[in-house]
Amino acid sequence: MLSAQSLAKIDYELAKYPADQFRSAIMGALRIALVERRETGNTPEERCLNADVIEFVANYVGIPPVAAYEVATFYNMYDMKPVGKYKLTVCTNLPCALQGGVNAAHYIGEKLGIGIGETTADGKFTLLEGECMGACGDAPVLLVNNHKMCSFMTREAIDKKLAELE
Repeated sequence: MLSAQSLAKIDYELAKYPADQFRSAIMGALRIALVERRETGNTPEERCLNADVIEFVANYVGIPPVAAYEVATFYNMYDMKPVGKYKLTVCTNLPCALQGGVNAAHYIGEKLGIGIGETTADGKFTLLEGECMGACGDAPVLLVNNHKMCSFMTREAIDKKLAELE
């Protein structure tokens, strides 16, 4: 279900904890699984976590699948439903909203022809609103695929980022 490289990365996460506390590695293990799926999936359905993947990771870590599912469904960094190749999450909490976060989200939506919570027809981009990303001083901020933080997202910066991702 996961590559040998991903399993080795999960093993590295597990090695950080005593055997009776392996459940502490579940966040990292799910992230590793999601990164692999995002990088190797050919369709939006293949680029998210599903029940089979979560159960596999839980069993590998040695915890009940329901415990892994609770983590995966609690945090919005785990994609539980199909998303585009590029998941664009714009912070729209109050500090970012006051600095143009909402406007940035709407501008991205206009550029891509989608609304918040939607994916482009070609499956390339998904646009989401996000909770605080801890970068209020850099507002508005955009997170690409949960890993790449982009700061000061003016219209020009958004145009540049979208061109890079094309």
